[in-house]
Amino acid sequence: MTMPSLRIRRYLLTGLLTFIPLWVTWLVFKFVLGMLAGIGAPLAGALSSALSLLAPHAAAALNTEWLNFVIALLITLGALYLLGFIANRVIGQRFINGFDALLSRIPLVQTIYGGTKKLMAVLQNKPSGVQRVVLVEFPRRGMKVVGFVTRVMIEDGTGREMAAVFIPTTPNPTGGYLEVVPLDELTPTDWTMDQAMAFIISGGAVAPDTLPASRKAAIRQPELDGP
Repeated sequence: MTMPSLRIRRYLLTGLLTFIPLWVTWLVFKFVLGMLAGIGAPLAGALSSALSLLAPHAAAALNTEWLNFVIALLITLGALYLLGFIANRVIGQRFINGFDALLSRIPLVQTIYGGTKKLMAVLQNKPSGVQRVVLVEFPRRGMKVVGFVTRVMIEDGTGREMAAVFIPTTPNPTGGYLEVVPLDELTPTDWTMDQAMAFIISGGAVAPDTLPASRKAAIRQPELDGP
């Protein structure tokens, strides 16, 4: 193969490797921004309809897809900021508590809303007595995935400590699996939530240089090194 051909292949490969992270980042941001804009889209449409009644020519000039997208996104971000501001005030906390009490009377809604709210609270707060980010042997022994411990329970009869572990998928961590695993079969890590999420979203490309060994492997290692 001639030198020009090798140079072309190298440049194409370098360009591809440079483009893929940008493309993945764009897909993630497009998904998040599209979801946020979708929340504010009804109100943005109502504002556009009201403007068309007051100033038809201005509404026609401003009625573009990208502008409606930006307006809907700004409405959602403003509403989230206002909600966070109110939630940090005493009156806002009372309102939220009253809203929670109202939803608790609706069985199906309370199951979804209450479960999601507890999951968000669990992931935000550091657990006591157990590491949040762990490694789990899944889907079979010898293969490991990153999981988040959400709760520790006691198994009836045996008294074993069992951990509820949420295992997110790659590259979209909003979906995943829920596994109930004996606590002594988990491999604890010193990873933070940010490090774990970066590891999952990047497909393992962004990761610490070392990986913690499982407890069984740590026990077997001295036996192998012994006389």
